[in-house]
Amino acid sequence: MIQKITLQGGKIMEKQVIAKAQKAREAARRLAYLSTTIKNNALLAMADSLIKNTDKILAANEIDIRAGREKGLSRALIDRLLLTTERVADMAEGLRMVASLPDPVGEVESMWTRPNGLRIGRTRVPLGVVGIIYEARPNVTVDAAGLCLKAGNAVVLRGGSEAINSNLAIANIIATAATGAGLPEGAINLIEITDRAAVNVMLKLNDYIDVIIPRGGAGLIQTVVQNATVPVVETGVGNCHVFVDRYADLEKARRIVINAKCQRPGVCNALESLLVHQATAAEFLPGMLEALKESGVEVRGCDRTMAMAEWVKPASEEDYAGEFLDLIIAVKVVDSLDEALDHIYRYSTKHSEAIITENYTRAMRFLNEVDAAAVYINASTRFTDGGQYGFGAEIGISTQKLHARGPMGLKELTTNKYIVFGDGQIRG
Repeated sequence: MIQKITLQGGKIMEKQVIAKAQKAREAARRLAYLSTTIKNNALLAMADSLIKNTDKILAANEIDIRAGREKGLSRALIDRLLLTTERVADMAEGLRMVASLPDPVGEVESMWTRPNGLRIGRTRVPLGVVGIIYEARPNVTVDAAGLCLKAGNAVVLRGGSEAINSNLAIANIIATAATGAGLPEGAINLIEITDRAAVNVMLKLNDYIDVIIPRGGAGLIQTVVQNATVPVVETGVGNCHVFVDRYADLEKARRIVINAKCQRPGVCNALESLLVHQATAAEFLPGMLEALKESGVEVRGCDRTMAMAEWVKPASEEDYAGEFLDLIIAVKVVDSLDEALDHIYRYSTKHSEAIITENYTRAMRFLNEVDAAAVYINASTRFTDGGQYGFGAEIGISTQKLHARGPMGLKELTTNKYIVFGDGQIRG
């Protein structure tokens, strides 16, 4: 339950949030021109500190896990919240990978000379202060901080209440390490207030925050988009489809479907809707449905799907349109590639879509006609991820078209600045 804030308490909360954003704004000025070496050393120090303090992080996470189970959080949400020694090591490795990547800040993308002798160039500069609003993913605390810092940005983090102890432990550890390695104090800021009113304050801080990136479910993202005056990069909601074409390698299709749905069902690039061409449905679906059942997946399907297994539940319009983030899948048999494309166009959230086929022409048509941040041929949608794409990590998966789309790495956390070299030119 959200606690009601008194007028006095609300003012105190607002001052605390603004104070964090002000510290970030002050730090951003210095971060913008820090050397790559200093930033990389800070990232490596942060990684080392995570490993050194693994026990402290896991102890804090255990408090969150117990509270989450008491609240009745789903298996998928518990999995998103859970930290292990291996996951902490992965977070540290992500920071090291980011440190190894080229620094986009200061990169001159192009330079040209005008007839009047002016030399005009376009270079990459930090966004400034990046606000991240996210839910039960404590690893985001590390990924977001690492990427923002390497791109020369200060960061204001506001995680969900379900991960507050984990986020506090992680943020304190990496912020201390970063400051000790030469980054300005205030480069990493965590809003410790779990009341949603703190989010409302962040959304209006145009004087201090340059962009806000929400990471979470549809409700969180829409709340941010609809209420923010600070510019927003919309991310994350993933009603991802896999279409098994009539020319599919069925064993390849089975492995991809199981991986995309079951490997980690609570994330935005997991498979939610399976489309199967009617020409291969009789051969493919019975075995596929059994494999899903054995993997603990609840199947909701169309009439033709239900005819192949009596335990399949009927799929509703909401099932085809929604994001389960759980071991649930919607299945539909379609008569043609055209019908599959129409279905995806209608229900897709423009995140990640895949076709399984050995037919080049149909694969290319799917690739060209599907409007999504990532489109796959014969591969799992689970690869839509900054680490898998070679970015080290990602700040989120942008499903909009401005200013970035797909996994947002270092380059997407910068903007352009034009630089002009003259020799006394004036405009006539």
